[in-house]
Order: sequence, then structure tokens, then C-alpha cells
Amino acid sequence: MSRESSIETERSRPSMPEAFSSVHVSRSPQLWRRLLGFIGPGFLIAVGYMDPGNWATDLAAGSRYGYTLLFVIMLSNLMAILLQSLAIKLGIATEQDLAQACRAHYSRRVNIGLWLIAEIAIAACDLAEVIGSAIALQLLFHIPLMVGVLITSADVLLILLLQHRGFRYLEALVIVLIGTIAALFGVEILFSHPEWAPILRHLFIPSAQILTNSDMLYIGISILGATVMPHNLYLHSSIVQTRNYPRTAEGKREAIRFANWDSAAALTMALLVNAAILIVAAAVFHSSGHTEVAEIEDAYKLLSPLLGIAGASAIFAVALLASGQNSTLTGTLAGQVVMEGFLNIHLPQWQRRLVTRLLAIIPTVIVVAFYGEHGTARLLILSQVVLSMQLSFAVIPLVAFTGNRSKMGEFVNSAWIKALSWTSAIVIAGLNLWLLVQIFQGRT
Repeated sequence: MSRESSIETERSRPSMPEAFSSVHVSRSPQLWRRLLGFIGPGFLIAVGYMDPGNWATDLAAGSRYGYTLLFVIMLSNLMAILLQSLAIKLGIATEQDLAQACRAHYSRRVNIGLWLIAEIAIAACDLAEVIGSAIALQLLFHIPLMVGVLITSADVLLILLLQHRGFRYLEALVIVLIGTIAALFGVEILFSHPEWAPILRHLFIPSAQILTNSDMLYIGISILGATVMPHNLYLHSSIVQTRNYPRTAEGKREAIRFANWDSAAALTMALLVNAAILIVAAAVFHSSGHTEVAEIEDAYKLLSPLLGIAGASAIFAVALLASGQNSTLTGTLAGQVVMEGFLNIHLPQWQRRLVTRLLAIIPTVIVVAFYGEHGTARLLILSQVVLSMQLSFAVIPLVAFTGNRSKMGEFVNSAWIKALSWTSAIVIAGLNLWLLVQIFQGRT
């Protein structure tokens, strides 16, 4: 059997088989009842767009450059909505996740390379998430950083036990934590009294400095890496298949439409959270002359004194803990999807999660052991740049597959979606190449 035609037989083993088609979807004639059944996967994805890596990049951007880089957050989020919509379409139309589609299409050597790149991306993401949670535990309860890393590494496995009670329980927990983060940062915005005119200007109008200032470009690309995450493309194409919708052309069309609504709403919330972090940093730190605040610990220590509100720092730390816990949860699920999809390794659930968790956590423990409590901001920002560097290796296959009529059938991308998708892929690759040139020339 040819590799091209093997995509058909691959469907016999669905992605995340224990959750496949496990969530009931209403057949009610009322639109809102049917839509409710699809709410959830987008929020599982959105947590990756507001994880501690985002916090580090947004804090650095806001404290150093004020509101200037808000446009990068907006642009990154628009790209994220587009790319996640392609992941949704691939998963529902072909009943394969992105990793499975790669395995069916590319040679074994190429797939091993793509798997290794995906694992590096997950490890970089986990580095940010686990360190962020450990920092929050340290700030709130004075727990040593390494102990916090080990606690965070273990507790996410306990949380994943919720999936045994149904995928909906997992989604409900994530949505509650996202709501907590959003509410806490809404309070921080009220405390910080930002300037709304420059916020609106920089949100929609880019500054030429973003490309001409190499330091600003470095932060900007780290924001892109922190926002559009490669492992989220693999994960989203898998978890949209948890819905028990009719596997017909009409059923798939409705599933794609509702899943896109879910994704767009969740990512819009992520945009608001990311923008809020940068705005608070700009309003509190940049405006007071504290332009080098990039360490999360420094932000925690300065927030209450600068705002004159005793609970501001505690609110910040609680939101950080919720963010880290949420993100490690989805990172572990993404590791499972990537390993099964690329390598076709089928292990018992607890073994799969233990292996994928260890692959992600070991580099984190090593880094924390060497760097300790110093330089965490540089590590967090670097992890997001690494993520951005890996992004094209997920984006290009995704854009190619969803534009291929032989794979997608009637769900193939339209001409304008193809143009927009390839433009996004080229922009992502171009910005990363630009950054590499800046690094090799010693400008960053």
C-alpha cells in the first residue's frame, strides 16, 4: 500500500482512542444547544496562549517598551485563530491529527525528524510552564524552586485522572482556571490605571521600530513563539475528534463551524489576558522608570509597592499558578498526541502520560538545577524563541495538507484561505530567519 493511500487505513485507529467520540453532542434544532456540545477544546488550546512563557515575554515587552508591542500580540493572535482553524478542519475532515497525517504522508526519516522537533517544542513549552508554576508556589508559600518543579510535575498527572471520569471534566477544570486568570488580571488592570489612547493606537497600528530595533524584534518573536505554539496545532487536531457528531459530510461541516466558534472565543480571551499582562507591565513598571522588569519575581515584589495596594502581588501570583497548572495539563496531552501520532506507539494511558511527562520534565529539572533561581526570565524568553523556531515545522505541513484536495475532499481550503495561510507561514519563517541573522551578527 502506498504512503498516500495509507491515510485511509490510519483512520481505523483514532487519535486519543479513549476519548474519541466520547462527548455527547445535542441533536436539538436549537442552535445554542448544539453549540454547547462543542465548547471546550478551544479553551484547552487557549491555555497555551496565556502560559508563564507569555507572562515572561509580555512583562519584558511592557516594562521595556511600554505599549509598543501590543500590535505583535494582536497579529500573533490573529495568526493563531487562522492556524488553529486549519488544525480543526484537518482533524474533523480526515479524522486524523496532524502527527498522524504527517506519518501517513512523509517518509520514516522525515517523521522521526518532525517528532524530535515537536518534542523539543514541548520541552521548551514545559520549561516555561513548570518554572512558572514553581515560581508561583515559591512566591505564595516560600517553597524552594526545585521542590516546586517536582510538585508541579507530579500534580498534573493527578489532574489528568479526571479524564477517566470523562473529557468534559477536564475541560470544565480548564475553563474555571482560565476564568480565574481573566478575572484576576481584570482586577490588576483596574488597579494600574493605564492610558487607553496609546493602548488602542499600538494595538492596531504597528511601529517600524519592531523591525529596526533588534532587541525589540527578539522580544516580538518571543511573543510570537509564546502565542502560536506548534504543539497546540497537533493537540487541537486531535481533541476536536472527542465530539460525537455524525461522521457525515453535513455533520462534519457543522462540527467544523461550531469548533471554530469555540476556538475563536477562547483565543479572544487569551488575547485579552496577554494584552492585560503587557498593559499592566507598561502602566506600572515602564511609566515609573522600571524598564528592566522581566523576572516574574521582580514583578511580584514591585507590584504592591508601586500600586500602593497590598493584595496586588498576591493576585498576580495566584493567576500565575493557575496559568502554569493549566498549561502543564495541556502540554502533557499534546505529548501523548505527538508520540502516538508520529511513532505509532500505543501504550496504556498511564504509561503514555508518564513517558511524555518525563520527556518534557527532565530538561526542566536539569535547567533549574544549573540556573537555580537566577536568570529565570532569560530562560523563559529563550524557551519562547525556541518554540517560535520550531513553529514552521508544524505550520507548513498543516497548510499543505489542508490545501490538498486528495486529503481534504470537499473540505479543502478555498483559494483565499490558501493565500492567507501560506502568507502566515512565510511571515513566521521570515521573522525567524531575520532573528537568526541578528543573533549571528551579535545584535541580540
